[in-house]
Amino acid sequence: MNGARLRLLAWLLGLVTAAAACAPAVSLDEGTPVPSVSAAPAQPAVAEALPVPPPATATTSSTVPVPAQVPVPAPAPEAFALNLYREGDFVPQYTFDWCVAASIQMAHNLIDDTGGGTWADRAQQSELWEMARARSSESFNGANPFGWAQVLTLSGMGPYGVVSVPDYQEALRTAARAITETGRPVGLVMWSGRHAWVMSGFESVGDPRQFPDFQVTGIHVLDPLYPYGSGQWGPSPAPNALLTPEQLATQFVVREPRRWSSSLPAGYLLVLPQAG
Repeated sequence: MNGARLRLLAWLLGLVTAAAACAPAVSLDEGTPVPSVSAAPAQPAVAEALPVPPPATATTSSTVPVPAQVPVPAPAPEAFALNLYREGDFVPQYTFDWCVAASIQMAHNLIDDTGGGTWADRAQQSELWEMARARSSESFNGANPFGWAQVLTLSGMGPYGVVSVPDYQEALRTAARAITETGRPVGLVMWSGRHAWVMSGFESVGDPRQFPDFQVTGIHVLDPLYPYGSGQWGPSPAPNALLTPEQLATQFVVREPRRWSSSLPAGYLLVLPQAG
């Protein structure tokens, strides 16, 4: 009996101990406020996506950006002048027929800068006239531009040739360009094929070596008939006079085809220095 009562007492003590373990450690009266607990916002299961930068363009080390080229404006043509004339180069023609011979003498003086002496002798002018006339055909027993060009060449001033240019402005450019390129004067066939002048220089807008369409504004001329001139064509300009294209055009005109036979077309005739 005593053993059974001891086991019952032990069981009751265990039950009381278990009930005490289940009770709260602090008793809460009904009037004690219960602090509310705010639930923390739930974290998203997946982090918010961040913007992804676009992929860089693949480049190679040899690819270098080239800055845009700034166009350089073309240079504007400027005033240009060239004149072969020196004091003492002018020679008058000693007869009314010897204009070609006097022009040959003046051409020599304009070309020769070695101090070899001025060509101005009357006897020499007569000889040059005969040489030019002997090399001219169908020229009314005179000298024509072909004989003129041949004597210039034979006298060591050539080569020279005869050209016909149909346009007046282009004829002036052709003459100016030849003087610039060769350093030698140009023969002008005046009065529609009846007279000879020498062009010793010019003024222009633009250097002929840089601007193909340069504009001739002045022409330096030597008329061996000075100071007499012509009642039909006008007075002779003074030696080394600078004429405007309009002034020159009153006496430098298209050669008449009937004046002397030639295979050249009608135009403004030039006894032109040539390269070489």
